[in-house]
Amino acid sequence: MNQFQNLINDCLIDTKHVESAAILINYVTLHTVTLQVLPPQAQIFLDSFKHMTSTRERGFYFQDKAYTCVRADRNSIYCKCGTHGLILVKTALYIIVATYNDSMYPSVCVEAVEKLAVYLKDKGK
Repeated sequence: MNQFQNLINDCLIDTKHVESAAILINYVTLHTVTLQVLPPQAQIFLDSFKHMTSTRERGFYFQDKAYTCVRADRNSIYCKCGTHGLILVKTALYIIVATYNDSMYPSVCVEAVEKLAVYLKDKGK
């Protein structure tokens, strides 16, 4: 396993508050453990931080679910679909993508993803 797979497992999946996760860079999934993000979807996620108004209005269609945007700022986007959620957090180089399901606490999932983002930002990544 490489460094990013270890980070995803240790910081996100192993908490049991994140269902699946991936790290994106330049329109492709850089590293993933449990989440497949195809290049067209990665492009949409990357562009969403450039077009906040449309992100807030439209949300995302991802993995056969329509996610409504509940919060979007220059660093984080939080979306939900019923009791499921999608979280995007941007660092200098990466976008962390994570999902949670109905047996998980959204706030704890957000906290785990945001902590990983702070760690990567502190490393200059």
